Amino acid sequence: MRELLPDGGMVRKLWVGEADAYRDHLLRLDPESRHRRFSGAISDEIIGRHAATISEVGVVVHGFFVDGVLRGAAELRHIGSPFSSQAEAAFSIEAPWQSHGVGTELLERALLSARNRGIKAMHMQWLPDNHRMQQLARKFEAEIKFDFGAVLGEVDPPRPTPLSFLREAVVDNHNIVTAILDAHWRRLFRPALNTR
Repeated sequence: MRELLPDGGMVRKLWVGEADAYRDHLLRLDPESRHRRFSGAISDEIIGRHAATISEVGVVVHGFFVDGVLRGAAELRHIGSPFSSQAEAAFSIEAPWQSHGVGTELLERALLSARNRGIKAMHMQWLPDNHRMQQLARKFEAEIKFDFGAVLGEVDPPRPTPLSFLREAVVDNHNIVTAILDAHWRRLFRPALNTR
């Protein structure tokens, strides 16, 4: 995986039990970013219910963390059955971290997960004025269509291989170890740094 991320940032899968971190991230989105993420206005209550579903079968969420706080996410959801060969991807990045390579890294991780789960078509939808999303989709050679006030992008992930499974496993294991060490470091040394 390329590391194009801002200093202090890392991308990893969200674990079971991190729905609250996902909810908090979505609630921190500025009004424009929230509108673009959900293609319209949405209440805090609906965001909370949506975030609670990330541990369901057929859902994989990668998060972009800065100093242990979730600041961006790529959500991959199977369409219909949890074992469908079609999935939808949605992205959210808090404003200070937009246009810093975070979207590229998140989409790359979502594509690897889609590939290894047998997804043959990964769909994305965004509003016509979301030029960042359009650029990101084009970077990954998405087929783009305009449809009734929305833009639809579709990427066909390559077939899974033993190497692609190994790549995901190595990245996941590395990220687990890094997250654990980072949490310990923050717990042990952050209080001392804050007293200065």
